[in-house]
Amino acid sequence: MKVDHIGVATRSIEEALKFWRDSLGLEVKHAETVEEQGVHVATLPVGETRVELLEPPGESSPVATFLEKRGPGIHHVAVRVTDIRASLARLKAKGARLIDAEPRVGAGGCLVAFIHPSASGGVLLELVEHARDSDDRAKEER
Repeated sequence: MKVDHIGVATRSIEEALKFWRDSLGLEVKHAETVEEQGVHVATLPVGETRVELLEPPGESSPVATFLEKRGPGIHHVAVRVTDIRASLARLKAKGARLIDAEPRVGAGGCLVAFIHPSASGGVLLELVEHARDSDDRAKEER
């Protein structure tokens, strides 16, 4: 397991890029809108991990709600797992409060699931399984 990315909520990705790209020199490697999660995303690699800038496309977005309550800043920490369903089952068995009992499609087509902040000391935790991890696991099982 390792940190996959840190999600940073912002009202404007373009405004946030003035710091992350223009001042720090990071490069946007990917940008997309994830309709299912109601968010515009821009990812900027930092070593082996990434900063993921999150902008709400409208007022009903979960990120918009976060911004209204807490303002811009760290929204979540995402950890990469090789088997998201097994990780969710293990957490549920240990009594962790899950936001997502089943994974859903996230940015870049990976599978994601969120763990409630009450289970992780106040931090919204995202589990991420990349498609290539799923493919590698399927090959090993054959």
